[in-house]
Amino acid sequence: MTPIRRQFLATAALSGAALAAPSIASAQTTKFNWKMTSAYGKGSPFYMDGPGSATDLAKRIREMSDGRLNIQVFGAGELIPAFEGFDAVRAGTVEMNHANSYFWTGKTFAAQYFTAVPFGMNFQGMNGWLYDGGGIDLWNEVYAPFGMVAMPCGNTGVQMTGWFKKELKTVADLKGLKMRIPGLAGKVYANLGVDVKVLPGGEIFPALERGVIDAAEFVGPFQDRRLGLQKAAKFYYTTGWHESATVSELLINKAAWDKLPKDLQAIVSNASAACNVISEAWCQKANSEAMEDLVKNQGVIARPLPDDIIKALRAETDKALAEAVAKDPMTKKVHDSYMAFMAKYNRWTDVSEGAFHASVRG
Repeated sequence: MTPIRRQFLATAALSGAALAAPSIASAQTTKFNWKMTSAYGKGSPFYMDGPGSATDLAKRIREMSDGRLNIQVFGAGELIPAFEGFDAVRAGTVEMNHANSYFWTGKTFAAQYFTAVPFGMNFQGMNGWLYDGGGIDLWNEVYAPFGMVAMPCGNTGVQMTGWFKKELKTVADLKGLKMRIPGLAGKVYANLGVDVKVLPGGEIFPALERGVIDAAEFVGPFQDRRLGLQKAAKFYYTTGWHESATVSELLINKAAWDKLPKDLQAIVSNASAACNVISEAWCQKANSEAMEDLVKNQGVIARPLPDDIIKALRAETDKALAEAVAKDPMTKKVHDSYMAFMAKYNRWTDVSEGAFHASVRG
């Protein structure tokens, strides 16, 4: 190699290093200020306040990124109405929204599967499908035409069926009942004669108290007690048929996401995964304590739904899912993946969790 050639290569290498170093440094010092809206009101436990909430998620991201990604959190109605997060993120009005994907079934029915499927999987099974069964990849495939990406960031675990002013004895008792219930479960109830209403959390108690609705589903004992639903209705039905593991969704504008350096993307993903687990753990403690209080101290009558109502709900769920699958290839793709994973998972739980509960707990 000639001296001139050697000098040229050395100079080029130094120039390249000089160019690369500022580029890397710039990526590591650039700060991003984002907005995140929610479908839930400011101060709502689990969703907006407490371990694993939207506020907690933003705090973890800020601390893990050393302030490079700061997210301002807005409750429902502060920046946009409760159920307009999808459109706001899609338009780039905000970079993030914290809610549940089943609110967007009017945009794409496949979104239902990433919150909860009636008679579907529990928390462990849902996480298995999302993280290791291709669920998150399908989630992002569903949202790709809308220019968005998503990931799980919370889970309530199994929910309660809801609050009813009158006792339920047969399927006939559902006919004409006015009930607050979102998602696919609302469609299932509607097929059995229920007059379905979709209301934000903050509007449920006054509607139930004034008789605008006769029944309401929200989340679980802790959040329901906080809303005061036990003061408006005394029959609290269990089973959680409609939401056996309700996933919180972190919805992100893809153009904004793509502008984040890889390490910040990793921080968001890992903080969301942490909140997914931490929020569900909080629910177990909070709900167990609240349920005991409701039954022992507040005169609440807690009982499972009658078998014939469960049977009717399952039949209508199967019909509703079959109709949705027949209409949309993307929904069919997600449905087939979910159901195939659930079949394997159920076979496993029969000899693990199921056997444990049957033999050890009795």
